Amino acid sequence: MGKYLVRRLLKSLLTVFISITLTFLIIRLMPADPVSLMVDPKLSPEVQAEMRRGFGLDKPVPVQFVIYIGNLLKGDLGLSFKTREPVTTVLMQRLPWTLLLMFTTLVSSLAVGIPVGIAAAKRRNSHFDRIVNVIVTLSISIFIPFISFAFLYVFGYLLGILPTGGAYTPPPGHGFAYFLDVARHAVLPTLTLFLGNCATIILYSRNSMLDVLKEDYIRTAAAKGWDDRYVTRVHALKNALIPTVTITGLMMGSMIGGAIMTETIYAWPGVGRLIYDSVNAMDYPVLQGAFLLLSVTVVVMNILTDLVVSKLDPRIRLGGGKA
Repeated sequence: MGKYLVRRLLKSLLTVFISITLTFLIIRLMPADPVSLMVDPKLSPEVQAEMRRGFGLDKPVPVQFVIYIGNLLKGDLGLSFKTREPVTTVLMQRLPWTLLLMFTTLVSSLAVGIPVGIAAAKRRNSHFDRIVNVIVTLSISIFIPFISFAFLYVFGYLLGILPTGGAYTPPPGHGFAYFLDVARHAVLPTLTLFLGNCATIILYSRNSMLDVLKEDYIRTAAAKGWDDRYVTRVHALKNALIPTVTITGLMMGSMIGGAIMTETIYAWPGVGRLIYDSVNAMDYPVLQGAFLLLSVTVVVMNILTDLVVSKLDPRIRLGGGKA
């Protein structure tokens, strides 16, 4: 266990470093620079050059990268070009909103997806199974912006029962009323992310349960006359959950990508919306900090996924396959 965690940590650090490097270079390949967006073109070249020096953009890109890594090792993510606030402060203001969205999406997707997937597997080729397969296929195929605008039109404009944007109605309230207001605003973005992620969990839960139900030990338990629900819950479910847990960890990357589009469309004040605004403003430090945060989140989730899988299946030895 200890050796595995050390190896995995080293690989994770390398992954994060590669992500940092690619993000740094890609951002600087954009066909514009912050100064051209923030200043009047009529200003003298001297003033614009002074602003570039202030942003640290007057140095060659390799030098900028070395300075950035040095500051990063000291825990300094820099200052936002747009607001001149520390990037850490900007991210911490937005992160709780993204975590709220992703947590509710993940919990609801697991709570619905696993039981539905198992039920569909137990009723293979039934009408219920066919309906589930159709819904899963449609949910996975639907483009997030399309379903987002559809929800906005139906629930926001046509029915007028849910807010169309933001995380709360300004000015923010207090206590339970504020909680309810945030919950109402979170319904549509959560539902948008829920559809595709829940469908993926249903698909993997169903398929893995079908594979487990074909195992000899399940057939033996059934031949002994054991209760079907007991066999499913105690013997089949644990092994059937392994692929589902694995795909849940891998889903974090796609969930983050979906959150960027979803938060932008619904004006949800999370890290995804921050990335969109920062791209428009060419705010390099905020973009670098946001992508660093997201890459670390994905890496940590993958490590936790491996640990959970090892607990579900004692035959798996971390870093060494099956015993």
